Amino acid sequence: MEQKILNVYPEIEGGDYSVKCEVDRDFKVSCAVTADHKAKVTVRYRKKGSLKWKNTGMALSVDAIKYAFRKDYNSFQAIIQFSEPGIYEYQICVGKEKYRILSVIVETVRARFASWYEIFPRSQGYEQGKSATFKDCENRLDDIKNMGFDVLYLTPIHPIGFQFRKGANNSTDVQDWEPGCPWSIGNENGGHKSIQSDLGTIEDFGRLVKKAKKMGFEIALDIAFQTSADHPYMIEHPDWYHYRKDGTIAYAENPPKKYQDVYPLNFYPPDKEEMWNEMKSIITFWAKNGVTQFRIDNPHTKPTEFWRWLISEVKMEYPESVFLSESFTNYEKLEELAKIGFSQSYTYFTWRNKKDELIEYGSRLTKSYLKNFLRANFFTNTPDICPPIIQNGERSAFKMRFALASTMSSAYGMYSGFELCDGWAFEGTENYRDSEKYQYKVWDWNRQGNIKEYIKRINFIRNENPALHLYDNIKFLSSTCEHILFYCKITPDRSNSVLVAVNLKLNGIENSRLTFPLEKMGIPTGSPYKVRELITGRTFISKGNENYVRMDPNVEPAYIFVVEPLGENDISDDMKNAYKWQDVQHFAGRFFYLREQIVYHNDVYAGREFADIFNNNIAPRVYFGPNYDPCFTYGMNEMSRKIGFDSIIKAFITTPGK
Repeated sequence: MEQKILNVYPEIEGGDYSVKCEVDRDFKVSCAVTADHKAKVTVRYRKKGSLKWKNTGMALSVDAIKYAFRKDYNSFQAIIQFSEPGIYEYQICVGKEKYRILSVIVETVRARFASWYEIFPRSQGYEQGKSATFKDCENRLDDIKNMGFDVLYLTPIHPIGFQFRKGANNSTDVQDWEPGCPWSIGNENGGHKSIQSDLGTIEDFGRLVKKAKKMGFEIALDIAFQTSADHPYMIEHPDWYHYRKDGTIAYAENPPKKYQDVYPLNFYPPDKEEMWNEMKSIITFWAKNGVTQFRIDNPHTKPTEFWRWLISEVKMEYPESVFLSESFTNYEKLEELAKIGFSQSYTYFTWRNKKDELIEYGSRLTKSYLKNFLRANFFTNTPDICPPIIQNGERSAFKMRFALASTMSSAYGMYSGFELCDGWAFEGTENYRDSEKYQYKVWDWNRQGNIKEYIKRINFIRNENPALHLYDNIKFLSSTCEHILFYCKITPDRSNSVLVAVNLKLNGIENSRLTFPLEKMGIPTGSPYKVRELITGRTFISKGNENYVRMDPNVEPAYIFVVEPLGENDISDDMKNAYKWQDVQHFAGRFFYLREQIVYHNDVYAGREFADIFNNNIAPRVYFGPNYDPCFTYGMNEMSRKIGFDSIIKAFITTPGK
């Protein structure tokens, strides 16, 4: 019988692109073969460039791929574990039959699980109108680490051009003392491999990197392949630019925006090979100086083939490097950049605010073949984007958006100032007023109203719960309120389960029924269990899949739950005796009297009082929320069980005409 290898997974477009994996995760390979189930099927793999293959046997599987309609097919799967990052090749073999060679980019954990904190190094000081130094950046590390971030992301640190320099708020009317925009790179002191002298020297940068790495940070640097009109390339390589018909060099534009201080590069000059190698040398220069993460500015405006070549070349030399694509462009282009090697991608999460939008977008990114090569980094804001939802400056908006970004995706980013609830933008735009892009800025990092402790708490929760370390394990769950988004993340071995409820409405208390997937968490649906809320530290007692939550965004716009079996000491004596409490006796007595009037006498007036008592006096104390009272809840549920209901909530929702 002819042996054929079919339906290999994972594989992208016939092997034209690499899939991605991380060093801490199993790489699962599966296939179907037209061979006897006793056939010897193997997958071999090697690091790209190596001549020696390693072999792993593939086991017969009924789960990998099912062919109920073809009995001559059998399914096989295997798990490969990579010990170090790099580009690897793998190939499935059955006897003499060999499938085409495929590739996988194996990356560090930080390619999947990371929290980025973006700063302008020149704005980390204390003196108005003067640039901070790398030493000032060192002084900020404790504060940033205390909030729980693990990637320190620096905007460009290179010399800034003088010609056509931009002033405050993107003004073309510039004073001599104004510093200009860091993305306008290059002057007589150097270009992309040089440092703006106000910040310090390359040795000063090295000390910052060394201290940051000792504290557990990875260093990310903004890489913008563009120049000012003063960059050395202008004289050394004039062919590396685009020219208008009148012979002038074309500056950057994104209508209606004009960037007179920025000049795009021509990636197809006569000396293309020299030019591309020079761009690569910029990355490797900073890699040699301790930078491991590279945020690439506007990659969608450069040739895709260039990025594919550059990322592959750099990863062969620096396999631990991570590339973040800043690509706010059409969806297909975002996918394309991820396919050719970018580790992470900016996304349109920044503008997704409604429940249906977030469900659709989150599902699209994680529940299709995209999960094999695209990792979305959810940024709350950027220096260019102050989203309208945070422009009112309400703490609830900042807390809500941070909770979403940091729990929906395993990788997220935050531009500094967000923790201070800074949403001061020009009306009708997403542009920050007095933006750091164009001026020095001194911040009060402890100013009143900040959410630093909130950020610290959620980052701690992320680090302590392995389910939040994973990217593609999000599952959206049932919530009966149109404003409350509910989802969970569970580890494959079910050892850690996290459920997140977020009130997307910034004003007004919202109630919702949430359906807990107990069967996926190892909790019998008929047994009582406890629910710990990790932000506030509150504990709730429950039974069954359905739970009710009451969320006030001005108190807590988000809850992060873990479900655990009920312990012997979780029910206190106070809870057991709460049914004797006067208010429990009063409200339970009145509640069930009115319910009887409704059920047996169809009493409309009783129905109104019944609803009023439950909504105003009972629900706030028995729903998961800020006023939850465990003793009152237990007592009310005990009274309900005496009448034949599992809980007071069940007695309410089963009442006719409520």
